[in-house]
Amino acid sequence: MKGTIAVLPGDGIGPEVIREASGILKAVEERFGHNFTLKYADIGAAAIVSTGNPFPESTEEICRSSDAILFGAIGALEYDNNPSATVRPEEGLLRMRMTLGLYANIRPVTTYDALISLSPLKEARIRNVDFVVYRELTGGIYFGKPSFVTDDYTEAVDTCTYNRNEITRVAQLAFEAAGKRTGKLTLVDKANVLSTSRLWRKTVQDMSAGYPEIKLEFMFVDNAAMQMILNPAQFDVILTENMFGDIITDEASVITGSIGLMPSASVGETVSLFEPIHGSYPQAAGKNSANPMASILSLAMMMEHSFGLAEESRTVREAVTEVIARGIVTEDLNPEKFFTTTEVGSAISDIILSKSLAE
Repeated sequence: MKGTIAVLPGDGIGPEVIREASGILKAVEERFGHNFTLKYADIGAAAIVSTGNPFPESTEEICRSSDAILFGAIGALEYDNNPSATVRPEEGLLRMRMTLGLYANIRPVTTYDALISLSPLKEARIRNVDFVVYRELTGGIYFGKPSFVTDDYTEAVDTCTYNRNEITRVAQLAFEAAGKRTGKLTLVDKANVLSTSRLWRKTVQDMSAGYPEIKLEFMFVDNAAMQMILNPAQFDVILTENMFGDIITDEASVITGSIGLMPSASVGETVSLFEPIHGSYPQAAGKNSANPMASILSLAMMMEHSFGLAEESRTVREAVTEVIARGIVTEDLNPEKFFTTTEVGSAISDIILSKSLAE
């Protein structure tokens, strides 16, 4: 197979984890006989430095002309510490989502037996946890108008807006995913307080008639946050709006033992983007200590979703699981005996290639 991938390393540790994911792609190419063309482009703080724009037109063109997008991270300390900055790296991510129509974020949460001891939760509560969150990505309070803070910083306004179509298209993906899993879908909202949540609940209730095999449940977001700690195994597919999804998926990341293990896909109308859910972690940039596994697992999601390469995707996931079982992990997973970003990536590549030789 041939394909074109837009590669956006971004800021902080983004270039380091993307480097390892690209190395895994080369191993997959060698094992399975594929040929992918990588087109690199700037985004975030790196793009502000080079163009003054966190999502320049040249980057947009590369994304639109590609079959999929592999993205690292956005964010830099000089902007985090300056609330008056007129242009911010994160604007590049929001613009990209809106411009490319990346309307649904998919985040799987999977526990690894070898890492259960690292989770702050009790083993009995997290063993065999396996659920996925479908988060609406281009609506809600992050994109609401008006949104402003007064010049004297005495008052601020943010607006949350949703329409039925925005809800329907992501809910359809969640219903379909539930049908391929255990058949259970949980809508997380705040319908007892928010009008937008009541629209979500009514829309999803109406859609459920078309999916009679799916068991649909509803849960307020505050309760969902508690239940994710008390009994995360109860969930299979979670559907929620933008801000709630942002919060609960970061909460869910601690179940696995590290945010460095969580990949994600952002499904678009014409092209989809794949990225680790962690941030740019600028304090670790250049130290070769970042965990590349979430980026590598995001690549695995890309292979299956954008290119239909199920076996290749499974091979990468299995290699990651094997490396974890062998204890070849970065400092976030084992602060006493750890390996560098490069060493972890190389170990995963070696497993992929060694299996092909064994066959």
